[in-house]
Amino acid sequence: MSHKKDHKNHKKLSQEFYEKHFEKLQIELVKLQEWIKHKGLKVVVIFEGRDAAGKGGTIKRITEWLNPRVCRIVALGTPTERETTQWYFQRYAAHLPAAGEMVLFDRSWYNRAVVEKVMGFCTEDEYWEFLRSCPNFERMLIRSGIILIKYWFSVSDAEQERRFVNRIKDPTKRWKLSPVDLKSRELWVEYSKAKDEMFSYTDTKQSPWYVVNSDDKKRARLNCISHLLSMIPYKDLTPELIKLPPRTNSKGYVRPPISEQTFVPEKY
Repeated sequence: MSHKKDHKNHKKLSQEFYEKHFEKLQIELVKLQEWIKHKGLKVVVIFEGRDAAGKGGTIKRITEWLNPRVCRIVALGTPTERETTQWYFQRYAAHLPAAGEMVLFDRSWYNRAVVEKVMGFCTEDEYWEFLRSCPNFERMLIRSGIILIKYWFSVSDAEQERRFVNRIKDPTKRWKLSPVDLKSRELWVEYSKAKDEMFSYTDTKQSPWYVVNSDDKKRARLNCISHLLSMIPYKDLTPELIKLPPRTNSKGYVRPPISEQTFVPEKY
């Protein structure tokens, strides 16, 4: 029996509706960014879920108008030989935010609980040690002043299949499909079991998981961003309209001839 929540039969969002509400949310994200910077907050947002669940697209939309010096994405690759000998959380801890920063983890330390567990990339001892240690690690982060928000993007079997096929057909998206992604299709049930086990240990009152229904990408983005904004109380610090000062006189300065510069060919 599936534990997936029954999703409402929503009508497809119109592009006009989506863009209108998305723009409003992006303006609010800019306000949140300025508040985080002003108050010196430290924010960590984790995005997890099955392959092709829509995590990356949502992260891109969140950061689209934001300052990368304040809001940055962390998407770590395969650990190096040296990193495999470190304390498991060590390479993630190196990317945690300083005051005035928000870090979005496109996959995180939860790799061990799902991908590594299912694919056999870690030992059973390492897996169970992670499940025991993770809640304590997150409590330490929260006690240190970090605001920790965790999202799980939930996608149905049929929708994931459709997105995989679309990626295969589109040469600009084919790079998104790795051998691990394709293997995950075969191991759907194992992934479900690993996700349920992970939730039983790490979906705590202090650090809960928030599940995003992501079968509809547009709704998922709007719902996730709206929820993220609700999690951090902020005020509007938008400055007053700026009046541009007049440009100063050149005072006889003569610029070098434009013919001495090398221009990019104008093919378009």
